Amino acid sequence: MPASATPPRDGHGSRVLVQALIEELGRAGVSHAVTSPGSRNTPILIALAAADGLQVHSVIDERTAGFVAVGAAKASGRAVVLCCTSGSAVAQYLPAVVEAHHARVPLVLLTADRPAELREVGAGQTIDQLATLRGVLRWQHEVAVDTADISTVRYARSLAARALLAAEGAAGGGAGPVHLNLPLREPLAPTGDVPATPVPARPGAAPWVTRTGRLGAPDDDAVRRLGGLLASRPRAVVVAGRHEAEPRLGPALAALCELLAIPLLADPLSGARRGTAAIGRYDAVLASGAVPSDAELVVRVGDLPTSKPLRRWLTGLPVDVPQVHVAADGAWQDPDGVLSELVVADPLPLLEALAPRLAHAPRDPEWLATWRAAEERVRTAQDTLLNAAGDARPTEPWLARELTALLPPAATLLVAASMPIRDVESFMAPRDAVRVVSNRGANGIDGTIATAWGLALGKAPGDGEVLVLVGDVALQHDVGSLLAAGHAGVDLTVVLVDNDGGGIFHFLPIGEDRGPDVERLVMTPTGLDVPAIVGAAGGHVHAVARRDELVPALRAATAQRGLSVVHVRTDRDENRALHRALAERAAAATTGD
Repeated sequence: MPASATPPRDGHGSRVLVQALIEELGRAGVSHAVTSPGSRNTPILIALAAADGLQVHSVIDERTAGFVAVGAAKASGRAVVLCCTSGSAVAQYLPAVVEAHHARVPLVLLTADRPAELREVGAGQTIDQLATLRGVLRWQHEVAVDTADISTVRYARSLAARALLAAEGAAGGGAGPVHLNLPLREPLAPTGDVPATPVPARPGAAPWVTRTGRLGAPDDDAVRRLGGLLASRPRAVVVAGRHEAEPRLGPALAALCELLAIPLLADPLSGARRGTAAIGRYDAVLASGAVPSDAELVVRVGDLPTSKPLRRWLTGLPVDVPQVHVAADGAWQDPDGVLSELVVADPLPLLEALAPRLAHAPRDPEWLATWRAAEERVRTAQDTLLNAAGDARPTEPWLARELTALLPPAATLLVAASMPIRDVESFMAPRDAVRVVSNRGANGIDGTIATAWGLALGKAPGDGEVLVLVGDVALQHDVGSLLAAGHAGVDLTVVLVDNDGGGIFHFLPIGEDRGPDVERLVMTPTGLDVPAIVGAAGGHVHAVARRDELVPALRAATAQRGLSVVHVRTDRDENRALHRALAERAAAATTGD
């Protein structure tokens, strides 16, 4: 589909996505589908009939069709597709789905539904289809089948792989039924050729996502698979995301990347941003387009980092470049639908087994050197701006860079979600002997101080200080915890970035509108009286108005027992302008402008 074309957002778009979904089910090994007639499921029926290698069996009654599918799945040992129209037809599947659930029979239910605006308004053949089968499913998902564009077709292909893996027991609990509910729009019947699919399939008829390894099984297959990829593709990149359970994993990842001379793009939450292969400013490097476009392999460990330029770079890689995620629990971490393989293995033993196998693997030193040279140009340009004297007031990127560099050995830094974690990801230099954590499971700002309190309580002998980098909005959300922690006598240093509001919203389109309603309702100025709040908690405030006051303030705060708050005032508008200038400096440094 040409970039300028308007993506179809109606039944035509649904047909593109349904076709991609069913094509991927066939590529992954599904060979039988049992269908029942209807109007709303017409696009699914047509796509099933057109799929190569798929035998489609029409059974009028849905209750009977469900048990026919159970029998076919038992006979073949592979998942079978079930397809019906909307309404009570879905409820007729319940007896067979109950049987499949308890007998561990793999089924993939594709149920057509009406779009959201036609539910609970009296439209015919409309029930709560997600509630009907809940409780006897391995997995269930409401499929977005509105707009067909590059990202949604990737999503459809990835979704097919995920559904099939869940049906065949890859997520634990054994095989069983999964349910994909598809709210389809008019026109349902064909009105011409299906528009061109924006994303080509994997080459060689390969499924969009494959899986190596099983939960609780030895990692031999994973070692062979990943070792073979790394040995044959020296222009690889490793992406390390949040992985808090095993502190030894970060150093092991850094060592492997140094051994193979491949760039390591490590989120600070991974513990792997260390060593000579770590590209600390990857966010700006990737945003500037300075890196080569001929990567041969991506290996991911841990959660996907926050960086939007990283995600854009990963989605822009050709479909024949393997993108592999290593996950001990088999968790699905692929919001953009780009992964080609999920390797289920404990990452640390896997890396320990890989290192001797790859000791003499081919290397391309120029590959890492190119990344490092691009980063050096970006760092020099950005640091020149960050270090500019001006009036010597601290800025938020400068604070993230300096604080992470000043952390004492064995310290733990909890970084609040929103802008603080983004600045730390963008500006923290590679270093070891410190731990950076953040509540990035749900990415909320609530509970930040309470989590830091828990980190202080859970320290092991030999662990260093606990510090928390937090904005004023996050502090207001958890001010009760600050008061309680202070009166409990917890040793905690809070570095407060106080810009009097939600600074991250300045980076969104609504941030361009500075009307009074946007300022009041979105930017939410807090007006916190920080000295009064900290005083009520029995803590100490160390104000930082100039850059040269940061180090003395941190020393005093960490030397005191109990609660200390290092109070750093910044300006939201200036912060947005500075981030834009930093991005421009990075782009100019890499293009030579």
